[in-house]
Amino acid sequence: MQRRDFLKIVGAASIAPGAPLGAAPSSPAATVLYDDRAIALDRVGRPDPTHAGGALWIRKRDLERVNGFVLKPQGACRADLCIPIPKPMARGEYFNLTAFAKKAGQAVVAEPDAKVWSFGEMQALGGGLASSPIAPDFEVPDRLGRPVHLAGFRGKKALVVTWASW
Repeated sequence: MQRRDFLKIVGAASIAPGAPLGAAPSSPAATVLYDDRAIALDRVGRPDPTHAGGALWIRKRDLERVNGFVLKPQGACRADLCIPIPKPMARGEYFNLTAFAKKAGQAVVAEPDAKVWSFGEMQALGGGLASSPIAPDFEVPDRLGRPVHLAGFRGKKALVVTWASW
């Protein structure tokens, strides 16, 4: 399944009838996928006509609900981390979440027609899989069935190819 199709399905599922009490409104203005959550936003700003489509302008007060950051005079802050925000990233009560993600080095996949934006992990937060530049050791059989450990390749370049049938 391609990521674009996945985003359409997840976006549609987040607004499906029969959602549990307290779920997103029946027709959100946008759905944000971040950190294994789907956040339905009931109001978003209009994109800037001078920039290519796909920019998501959210209300400043929704930023903390989306990714845990809060806007302060020194920038967008979360715990001890503050990222300076240039003036064009904010206008009135709205904040350009897509531009912020790009500034923070966060991957963004957008499907504006389906009103779904997916934001990847923020490397600046130091969590998740990228917490260490060294891959964890694992063992796999070679072509003759002998066990091979990744640690045996330390200091050498190694290409690891994985595949899953699911």
